[in-house]
Amino acid sequence: MVDKSDTQMSIRKQCDMLQLHRSGVYYTPNLPSNADDEIMKQIDCFHLMDPTLGTRRMKAMLVRMGYNIGRKHVRTLMNTMRIHAVYCKPRTTIADPAKYKYPYLLKELKITKPNQVWGIDITYIPMRRGFMYMVAIIDHYSRFIVGWSLSNSMSAPWVVETVREAIRKHGKPEIINSDQGSQFTSDDYVNFIKSCEGTKISMDGKGRYLDNIYIERFWRSIKHDKIYLMMPQNGTELFSVCEEFVEYYNKTRPHENLGYISPSELFKIAA
Repeated sequence: MVDKSDTQMSIRKQCDMLQLHRSGVYYTPNLPSNADDEIMKQIDCFHLMDPTLGTRRMKAMLVRMGYNIGRKHVRTLMNTMRIHAVYCKPRTTIADPAKYKYPYLLKELKITKPNQVWGIDITYIPMRRGFMYMVAIIDHYSRFIVGWSLSNSMSAPWVVETVREAIRKHGKPEIINSDQGSQFTSDDYVNFIKSCEGTKISMDGKGRYLDNIYIERFWRSIKHDKIYLMMPQNGTELFSVCEEFVEYYNKTRPHENLGYISPSELFKIAA
């Protein structure tokens, strides 16, 4: 859809009109080996099935499937994918608070309207060759995806721009909840959210993916119901596949917990 040879309209303008992140156009993948590519896809499937799998058990699962791989290699791939095991640790030491570490504000909070709480997260997205990252923002009340974007790197400015665009389209949330990833504890992100008057920052407890459960369920849905079935060839195809699924998820797909209506219907009715 983007014509790089067009002399009348810049690539930036074309991307703005198509609501396409420019990194997807300029992206030249540093492709992993064929073996690593397949292993990463399998790791992603195992993690969605059981997020408590650490490097030891993940290695055992892969070896059982016939992969010749060591624990260090598994750890390297999991770090590349931003995947970490979820488990409780004994609270024997209380660490000093980080510069930008914020409390979890959703415990026992009654969510009664749209834009009261947004959840934001980043995940690994596989392609036929290589991978990209996706950031998405979900409204906890309606499960409506208020914003999303793709990139070949997990930069804080990319996350900030996605949040900025979501706010421009749908207004400011009262609370935005994330994990403690470096993008969400960065100066760029924290300063931007602080500049949004009336919006509070909330962060999950370390290793507690269930604190942001709605976005985790969305990751499972988009991967199992669309991406794993289609397996896009490149960034352009991946954008189209994600755009199609988000449109379906927001406007058509009925949710049992919403009384079998779509997130878009509830978001608009209650707004």
